[in-house]
Amino acid sequence: MSRKDSTTLGGGCFWCLEAVFEMVSGVSRVKSGYTGGHVTDPSYRKVCGGSTGHAEVVQIAFNADIITFRELLEIFFVVHDPTTLNRQGNDVGTQYRSVIFHHTDGQRETALDLIRGLDRDGPWVDPIVTELAPLEAFYPAEEYHDRYFERNGEQPYCQVVIAPKIAKFREHVMNQGISPT
Repeated sequence: MSRKDSTTLGGGCFWCLEAVFEMVSGVSRVKSGYTGGHVTDPSYRKVCGGSTGHAEVVQIAFNADIITFRELLEIFFVVHDPTTLNRQGNDVGTQYRSVIFHHTDGQRETALDLIRGLDRDGPWVDPIVTELAPLEAFYPAEEYHDRYFERNGEQPYCQVVIAPKIAKFREHVMNQGISPT
């Protein structure tokens, strides 16, 4: 029997993270959504307005026998900038913050260990500002966000913002000797 696990990550626009993590071997599901705020069942429009306190996130279901939580976090840190507070590129606001919503104390400890190591030895000059918080509630995003890049890959945002993140992911897995799905 496989060890099923899940995690919830925010690193800017959820379309970017969804497109990357859907390519990861061992990941069985990626669902865009919202968490970390004070509004019950928020909408995309409200979250984008910045008044709900929620972050755009992806909830990832994975087989821990194929890919570990730490390996997912290593990918997460490759495909976004964890040193910019409340922004990723032109996406600005708390809804685009870098955040790990841990599901267990073990995930929290793994994330802290990795962040400490990356702050010490990672590629960034500035310190990592990724927030760590326990997952309290996850609100799935509206269905039109599902598989967004796959369905809208020719749109300018997809080409300018998402495609380079996918390229960074592919370069990372090739350098690690891993093959994407």
